[in-house]
Amino acid sequence: MNKSIYKVTAMDCSAEEQMVRMQLEPLPQVERLDFDLPARQLTVYHRDVVTPVTQALHQLKLGDQLLTTETAELPAVDDDSAQQKKILWWVLGINAGFFLVEMVFGLISGSMGLIADSLDMLADAFVYALSLLAVGAVAARKKQIAGYSGYIQIGLAVLGFVEVLRRFIGYGEVPDFKVMIIVASLALVGNAVCLWLIQKTKRGEAHMEASYIFTSNDIIINFGVILSGVLVYLTATRWPDLVVGSIVFAVVLRGAFRILKLTK
Repeated sequence: MNKSIYKVTAMDCSAEEQMVRMQLEPLPQVERLDFDLPARQLTVYHRDVVTPVTQALHQLKLGDQLLTTETAELPAVDDDSAQQKKILWWVLGINAGFFLVEMVFGLISGSMGLIADSLDMLADAFVYALSLLAVGAVAARKKQIAGYSGYIQIGLAVLGFVEVLRRFIGYGEVPDFKVMIIVASLALVGNAVCLWLIQKTKRGEAHMEASYIFTSNDIIINFGVILSGVLVYLTATRWPDLVVGSIVFAVVLRGAFRILKLTK
């Protein structure tokens, strides 16, 4: 058994991790993949030579570099996967629930920031669902689901940008800042709970590490929506809400294109 370590410079979130998994797991010589997203490193346990693994990784164009290859024992299978799966289900449920809450109150209050944040919650829910499918699912099935989720996110983000543009040119009322602040604060609490759950079992595992990064980014976005609500109150205009909404829609769109890479 051999262990090869790669530096993958463009692998910074769960979307790229899924790309690598679907590219390398079908290879007959690959026995195990371990990810370190903060360090952007991939460890591959494989039989025979590493050349087919390197060639397959090159095809993704993620900036990979083979650092070392050495003989090694295959690590024992982690026995806490069931607990991690349970945590991911909780995180998925919280994100899906707050997608509905923020979307409904975003439409009621007229806040593009809340609507955009709800789509970011939906995007994360898709990623967590893909992570839950990582065990036991064939590559073709995962690519199909990734494609559906990516196109849905792109469609929703484009509609969001159209609505932001419509409001920029003069349509739409000033959003209800009280609803913005209250709902975004509740979403902040929900993401804080997710972060606490993930920290309990993270332990360097790839999917949990990716979930930790996504949830940390969500908390920053929640603070942005709360700040935009305060600025709407202070300025009595819709501009802060539109600016924050545009930024979050751009984040959702970027994530959607990343997920679509999984289908190639």
